[in-house]
Parts: sequence; structure tokens; C-alpha cells
Amino acid sequence: MIGVGASDCLLVTGMPGAGKSTVTRLVAQRLERSARLGGDELNGMIVNGFVWALGEPADEAARQVELLHRNLCALANNFSDAGFTPLIDAMVPSREKLDFFLDLLSARRVLFVVLAPGIDACQYRNTIRDPRERFDFDGYETLDAAMKREFGDVGWWFDTATLTPDQTADRIVREASRRALVN
Repeated sequence: MIGVGASDCLLVTGMPGAGKSTVTRLVAQRLERSARLGGDELNGMIVNGFVWALGEPADEAARQVELLHRNLCALANNFSDAGFTPLIDAMVPSREKLDFFLDLLSARRVLFVVLAPGIDACQYRNTIRDPRERFDFDGYETLDAAMKREFGDVGWWFDTATLTPDQTADRIVREASRRALVN
């Protein structure tokens, strides 16, 4: 069960529409002491000058992605030091980005879950979102192939296509500590 050790950190990724935000919120609610750290929410703290990850200029987009990842890890470390299990909801598209997180969370036991309900499920879920939360994205096939190539069998590739968000959260709480450990 996650959250048993004060140094556990759950890092959840997946394509747009995979359920990262919903699932991390539900998992956090199931733990005694937890903090949900959402990448979208942290990005929303930038009032002026925000450039999204695939935006232009590309060098500024990359700088802001690195800033986001540093901030997520700093918060995770602070919450963990205070006895809370941090749950990070972030798009981690490559092994290089995962290694960046692992370096910044090196004092923690990191559990890495890739929500993988499949491209069709992600696209559908994205279309039924509130329009203010929808993420218009047309690179699902490329991203899916890249993540599979980059991560291989690292972490827990969790096919959630036939599960409800509650069922997914329950399984993560029960199984992540033995299926998702990466360091």
C-alpha cells in the first residue's frame, strides 16, 4: 500500500485524457496524509509569459517545462519531509524527463505509474471534458510510440480502459508499491 513510508512519492503520467488528474485526486483522498501536485495547476501560477510545452519559442517552452518539473519535485520533497505522501500528476514523455524527476527526488522511493488506457480511450475522454479543461492534441500516436520506446517496462504500465476512476485509484493504492517502484 502506498503512503506507508514517509518517503514514498507517486509520479503518475499518461497521455492527455488518460486520467492523471482524476486518478491522482482519488488516490490522494484514500491516503491518510497526502498532497496532490498537479502540473496544470502549477503552470497556472504563471500570470504572464506562459508558454505551453509544445509552444513557441521552443527554448522558452523547454525552460518552463524544466521549471515546472523542478517546482513539482521541490514541493514533493517538502511535503514528504513533512510526512505527507506526494502524488505528482505530470506529463513525463521520455526517459530523460523521468530521470530528471528521479534525480530531484533521489531521497524518495518513487513509484511511477503510466496510465495507459489506449489512444482511443484517451481521445474519447478528452472530447467529453469540460471545454475549459480540454487539451487539443493531435499527436497521440507519436506520443504513445515514444513513451513505449523510452520507458519500455519501467514502472507500472496500467491499462485502465475498462476500469472506473475509483477502481483505478483502489488498485493503485493496493498495488503501486510492488508494481511501480523505479528506484
